Amino acid sequence: MAAFTSFLAKPPSPCNFFITRKLNPLSSHSSSPLSSLARSKHPISKLKTTPFYLTPRATASSTSIGTKEAGSDERVRKINSIEEFDQALKAAKNKLVVVEYATGQSYQTHGIYPFMVDLSRTCSDVVFLLVIGDESENTQAIFQRENVVKVPHFTFYKSMEKVHEEGGVQPDQLLGDVLYYGDNHSGVVQLHCREDVEALIDDHRVDHKLIVLDVGLKHCGPCVKVYPTVVRLSRQMAETVVFARMNGDENESCMQFLRDKDVVQVPTFLFIRDGKIRGRYVGSGKGELIGEILRYQGVRVT
Repeated sequence: MAAFTSFLAKPPSPCNFFITRKLNPLSSHSSSPLSSLARSKHPISKLKTTPFYLTPRATASSTSIGTKEAGSDERVRKINSIEEFDQALKAAKNKLVVVEYATGQSYQTHGIYPFMVDLSRTCSDVVFLLVIGDESENTQAIFQRENVVKVPHFTFYKSMEKVHEEGGVQPDQLLGDVLYYGDNHSGVVQLHCREDVEALIDDHRVDHKLIVLDVGLKHCGPCVKVYPTVVRLSRQMAETVVFARMNGDENESCMQFLRDKDVVQVPTFLFIRDGKIRGRYVGSGKGELIGEILRYQGVRVT
């Protein structure tokens, strides 16, 4: 999975919510408080993005972005038509697909594309696609069908289903998104129901390992941003700590688990040992999270 080169200097505030209804699946990457799981969707127009008018160019030759030719890297596939787009999603099966929508004149896109190329080289289990909207009528049709009106804009797919989208993406956000929505092979155990939690607890009753359960939502900005830290810690502390993750809005079983454990803000980290919850940390601060983990391991932190 991706290399970890940067973390947030100032962590975002946790999301507040009342566990009543399902989350809007395409809410923006925001750390604003939630009044309910049915948080209203932030329109893309509120993001720091650049509006454009699609005017197909006379030639369909490759467009230069930054110092690289768009799509020239073998791990970033340039899409030229709706048919190619749909075929790429189908061929990816259950892999995460990251699609960048760009134009040849978008300043923000010039900055993010090289970072996406670097990610593509380290994330071999993620498919990266690039669509340049003003290159031809065919690529313009993709923008229109996907309702992309500003760039830079990213969408994330799994099993041909759109799981997330946002505009105005910065490198640290893109890294967090790729890890959060595509992390299948890290040291973090992925839990999908109450039974998964109970099985994990039973597995570690004998070895008495501390379990750190990261409870979040699919589209919570602070949850996404803290996740690279969780992945990194899971590798550094693999001998002594078990890290796991559950998204409360994945299904009703997960949501009921959050209700039963009185989780009302995300991200919430539950510290479990010998079948009992020993404590919790609410927030996304890297230093605070590490301090709490050490404390529940019995290490005195001063």
